[in-house]
Amino acid sequence: MKIDIAIVDDQYHLIEALRESLNLFEEVNVVFTASNGQDCIDKLNSSLPEPDLILMDIEMDVMNGIQATKTITTQFPNIKILMLSVFNDDNNIFESIIAGAQGYLLKGEKPTKIISSIEEALEGRLPVSPEIAQKTLNLIRNGIQNPKNNLSPQDFNLSKRETEILEELANRLNYQEIAEKLFISPKTVRKHIENIYKKLEVHSKLEAVQLALKNQWF
Repeated sequence: MKIDIAIVDDQYHLIEALRESLNLFEEVNVVFTASNGQDCIDKLNSSLPEPDLILMDIEMDVMNGIQATKTITTQFPNIKILMLSVFNDDNNIFESIIAGAQGYLLKGEKPTKIISSIEEALEGRLPVSPEIAQKTLNLIRNGIQNPKNNLSPQDFNLSKRETEILEELANRLNYQEIAEKLFISPKTVRKHIENIYKKLEVHSKLEAVQLALKNQWF
C-alpha cells in the first residue's frame, strides 16, 4: 500500500533532493510539495490528493512550520506531520510537539531513516533523530508544560483583547475596573479570563500573570 506524503520546505533544491531520494522507495508517493506553511495549507484546500503525512521544515517565510502544523492538525486531523529541520534546540522541539507534530528529524538523515520514521509516525509512535531523543526525554521528564519560555501571546492563540485583559490583571485591576476601562461588561471580562486560562493551561490569575511576565508580553 502506497504512503502519500507532501514535502514542505523553502529551499527548492532540498525538496528535489529529498523527493529524488524518497522516489527510490516503492512504498512512498510524493503527492505535492510546498514552499512554506501557507502554500501547504492552500494546496490541502485545493483539489490535490490529501497526503497521509507531511515532512515539514520549520524556518520558512510567510508561515513557518510550527504555525502551519498548528493549523493543519486542527483542520486536517488525519494528516500526520513529521518535522524535518536543521534546528535541535529545546524551544523548537517543544513547540513542534505542542503544535501537534508526530515526530522530529534532523535534516541529513538517511532516506532509510526517513522512511522508517514515516512508518512509525503513521503507526502512532514518536520518531526522532538520535540527537533529539535525549532532549525530548528531558522535556517529558521536566513536564511538557514547563518550558513556556520566549513564547508570544500568538503562540497560545490569545486574541488582542485577551492580551489587553491579561495586562490589566497584571496591573491588579478587578473585573469591574477592567470592564470600565475597556468599555465592556464584567460578564464579558469574566468570559475572556476563562478563555485565557484554557489557552494558557493555567488555573489562576496568578499563574496567568506569571506566565505573561516571564515571557515579557507587556
